[in-house]
Order: sequence, then C-alpha cells, then structure tokens
Amino acid sequence: MADSISTAQFIGPVLELSNARPIFEGEGLSYGRYNLTLNAGECALIQCRDKQQAASFTDLCSGLLPVGEGSVRCLGLDWKELEDRRASALRGHIGRIYQGEEWLALYPMQMNILWARLYHTRRKLDSLVKEAVQLSMRLGLPGLPTQLPSRLSSLDLRRAEYVRAFIGHPALMLMEEPVLDEPQELYNAFLGELTSARERGAAIVWISSNPLSWRDYEQGNMQKFRLSDSGLTTLRGM
Repeated sequence: MADSISTAQFIGPVLELSNARPIFEGEGLSYGRYNLTLNAGECALIQCRDKQQAASFTDLCSGLLPVGEGSVRCLGLDWKELEDRRASALRGHIGRIYQGEEWLALYPMQMNILWARLYHTRRKLDSLVKEAVQLSMRLGLPGLPTQLPSRLSSLDLRRAEYVRAFIGHPALMLMEEPVLDEPQELYNAFLGELTSARERGAAIVWISSNPLSWRDYEQGNMQKFRLSDSGLTTLRGM
C-alpha cells in the first residue's frame, strides 16, 4: 500500500505541465515542450487521432513517462521529485479511462475494478465496495460485477471501465476515447458522473479522435487542443 497524500488543504492547479519535455523520443510524443494548466473543476478537450500519442500523453500527466526538462505537477507535486511510494500515493487521486480493455483476465471483475484504489490509497474494502456498487448501478450494471472479464459483454466491460475510473472521487480524470458509439443511456449516465466529478473539484483531460464525442458537453470556457506530431497546440473555434 502506498503512503497517503492529503489534498484537503490544497489550493492551486490540479494538473500543471510547464515546458515539459519527455526524456525519450519514440515514446509516442514528439520531442517538444508541453504546457497545460487545469484548476479544480476545469476540463480540457484534446483531439488526437493517434492512439499511442494519446496514451503517452496520459502517461506523461500521471508521471509514468519521465520528463527531462520542465515539469509535470499533479496537486502541486512534481512527479520527478517524488520517490516511488509518494508517486504511487499520488496516483491514488487519479482516475483513468484506457482505450483498450486493460483487464487482468484471470482475476474477477470486482478485483480488477477495486485493485488500484486498494493499492494506491488507504480506503477500506467495505467502503470501496459500497461505492462501487452504487456507481455500477448508476452506470447500468445490476451491481458490482464479479465474473471474469471474458464473461462480460463489451458494453458491460465499458460500464465497468467507467466504474473503475470514477471510484474514489479522483481529483484528476485522464480519459482516452470515452463514450464512442455507445447507447444514449450510457452516454448520459457517463456525462452525469463526469459533471458530478467536476462539481466535487476534479480536473478533466478528455482525449478523443472524434470531437463529436463531447458534442453534448463542450462549453465555451473549456480549453481545446490538438495533440499530434506538432505537439499540443491550442484549437480555436473547434
């Protein structure tokens, strides 16, 4: 279990990339400088057609892709200044939606969903299970799924993916390709959970290859970018 990191008294950007340059080329991101600042409750919409670039950018934001120059800070803490246990604890405040099915095939779904929060935080199992059951039902599941991943439909796996991302009231949500070609009911439920997360103060990074995916959520004050071989560039009038 990681050390605990309290965010109760934190005031400042939830996520701050300041002239951050990845150490290695060939990791999906161009060798440029990345700048992005998100305060509590803010949302950045990022168009990116390259899956590897999207995954590498979320790795950069979560301290998994090392920075050679500049800095990447989450909740005021610079990833490259944190030893492993503190970095692991900080990841306990991040919810992430992956593009692929990031499930451990030999473990039942409840462990797949709860494992990250059990590892990165000091939350009690009973409390997490109660929250996961409520989230599951709001997202269209009959309860917290207990089957192996192979026994669930692709749609229920997607629902479970959202449960895993939102559980624990994360301060930062990193989302790669959420809500593409899904039923309207699930789309609406997802947006409802996203709105609740922002109202609690979560900052959101929403990456999609198709801007239509955020058609019902985009607001004029949201930051909009394109992530490509040219790096992260501001979009106007998208």
